[in-house]
Amino acid sequence: MDNSNQVLEESAQEISNKASWPLIAFIILVVVAIAIAWQYTGNKPTPVIEEKTKPLAKVSPKIEEVQTISEVIEPAIETPESVDEEKVVPIENPLPSLDESDDWLKLKLPEITWRKELLTLIIDEDMIRRFVVFTDNFSQGIVAYEHSPFTLPKTKFTPETNSVSFQNADQSSLNNKQNVWEWNESSSRRFSLYVDLLRSMDSESLVEWYSEVKPLIDEAYQELGYEDDFTNTLQDAITRVLDMELPKSSMALIQPSVMYRFANPKLEALPDTDKLLLRLGKDNLLVMKSVLLEIHEKLAQQQNGVR
Repeated sequence: MDNSNQVLEESAQEISNKASWPLIAFIILVVVAIAIAWQYTGNKPTPVIEEKTKPLAKVSPKIEEVQTISEVIEPAIETPESVDEEKVVPIENPLPSLDESDDWLKLKLPEITWRKELLTLIIDEDMIRRFVVFTDNFSQGIVAYEHSPFTLPKTKFTPETNSVSFQNADQSSLNNKQNVWEWNESSSRRFSLYVDLLRSMDSESLVEWYSEVKPLIDEAYQELGYEDDFTNTLQDAITRVLDMELPKSSMALIQPSVMYRFANPKLEALPDTDKLLLRLGKDNLLVMKSVLLEIHEKLAQQQNGVR
């Protein structure tokens, strides 16, 4: 009997080492099933049957607990993923309110130019509203200096000091002779820094930045009572610059009062925007046209959904 028990123990140990946990569980279930069958066929007293069935009754709660835990685990796995997705969306484009946009723009503007020292030319107060109002007026041929996004040039305009006698071309004033100043091309250089700032901005990055800030721009535009798309107004303003042609004739000046005026009545009759562009000078205007042409085309592609 001792040898038999020893053999059985060694066999059981070998099975335990080689078998997996699922196989062990299966063997236990088989043993329990055999024991139950034996109890029913062995004419055992009824109390013994009740005692044997009690452990079986305890198996069911354990299975229910496992199912309950699995049901709890599944939502717990999905919940963090859904929370992470919800967190990513608002972080992508965190625009401030229009009233608080200046500080945000001060951090954003250096990203679109490599001439960061020229950003001092921009008035950093109510920047979006200034841009919208100035552009809206410019598209109509009006220069709203009080809403200009830029500071005024530090160098004052000075025409050629040599004056000549000139007969005013205005037929109503043929009998009046006035001093005439020749246009000093060097005076146009006072606008060169503004043009350099525009030229330092990549047109593609500038249009992408415009698209990002567009909700705030639309809000400022609606404050003026408009309901249409501001991009159309911006395109009209750019078109004014692109359509501007420099006169072939001399841009002589007269000074009937404190302010200088063009001696040629046709030039003086031009909208204020056109006269401002004339004062930029030929070189500055050509550069400005080149940059704005790229922006104009990219804005048109954006409106048409072309990438």
